[in-house]
Amino acid sequence: MKHLFTYLFFLIHVIHYGQQISTSIMHDNMQRDYILYVPSSYNPTVSMPLVFGFHGYTSNALVNLTYTRLKNIADTAGFIVVHPQGSLNSIGNTHWNVGLPGSSSVDDVGFTNALMDTLISQYNIDQSRIYACGMSNGGYMSFLLGCQLSHRVAAIASITGSMTLSTFNNCNPQRPVPVLQIHGTQDSTVPYNGNVTWSKSIDDVIQYWVNFNNCNATPTVTNLPDLVSTDGSTVIHYEYSGGNNGSEVAHFKVIDGGHDWPGVWGNLDIDASIEIWRFFSRFNLYGPVSTSISSTEKDAFTLYPRICDNQIIVISDKKETYAIYDLNGKHIVHGVLKSGENIISVQPYAKGTYIMVTNHHREKFLVQ
Repeated sequence: MKHLFTYLFFLIHVIHYGQQISTSIMHDNMQRDYILYVPSSYNPTVSMPLVFGFHGYTSNALVNLTYTRLKNIADTAGFIVVHPQGSLNSIGNTHWNVGLPGSSSVDDVGFTNALMDTLISQYNIDQSRIYACGMSNGGYMSFLLGCQLSHRVAAIASITGSMTLSTFNNCNPQRPVPVLQIHGTQDSTVPYNGNVTWSKSIDDVIQYWVNFNNCNATPTVTNLPDLVSTDGSTVIHYEYSGGNNGSEVAHFKVIDGGHDWPGVWGNLDIDASIEIWRFFSRFNLYGPVSTSISSTEKDAFTLYPRICDNQIIVISDKKETYAIYDLNGKHIVHGVLKSGENIISVQPYAKGTYIMVTNHHREKFLVQ
């Protein structure tokens, strides 16, 4: 959890340029709260994608907004973020009603659908590019939306979540849905291998969507670099491509990972929030889109020299925040990169390997 607190400190000291709004709507005679983030790049004459971020069980919208840092990415990538607030269940815990033990009769799919309508009435939303992601209970909620609101949700992502038995058995998507799953094999809260009474295994979930989307049965498998050996985990990326309407199913399997949000705490080899937007940005309701964050940014960011003794030079095509960590996850420094050339002194650093993290990049360099 120390990495979470590091990021909280970092975020408090970074200026965000958009508008953050806490407000509510009435649904089924209940006040339903949410936090909306509209980036400064929003132009009422130009439609903008919308990303839903659902918090975990017992958590809340503000905590989810803070650690996911989706609004930081929204500042540079250009999308609106909404973090809805779950209601209280019968034992007084915030939750999303997806069929988990201790749930309720609250219609959270209806609430989400109504919130979409509200935001579309207030902002110029690209209705072909509405996405849903969430952690844990929020990941279950994203899958439920993929099953029940596939005509509105272009792609979904689950981090440490799964599908309940009721969601799995009653899933009825109206179109192929691109799916991203990030999950640790040692997750003790949402077991990777599932639970016979309330949660499907991640393999079952992946296989369901591969079959439904008619993706290639054999994935492309990539062992990702172990950038931070001290985090106790590694990542294997599985990509099932070739689905109907250009759909895909992707899975970051975090070997020995726990119930974490990678990039903030737990595994530090990937950043879940970055991977979510990289995945979402490739799809709309009608299939793949022509440009994506992953393709446009490969040549837009350069860090050199990779082996240095006094300074590094970072060239970026956009203004964005950054933080530097050592391999133990210790926060070293943070700041804001300007568009163009940035010279950053590393003279005070001890010899060793460091990682620069921005909204869209993770770059490794060695101080000798």
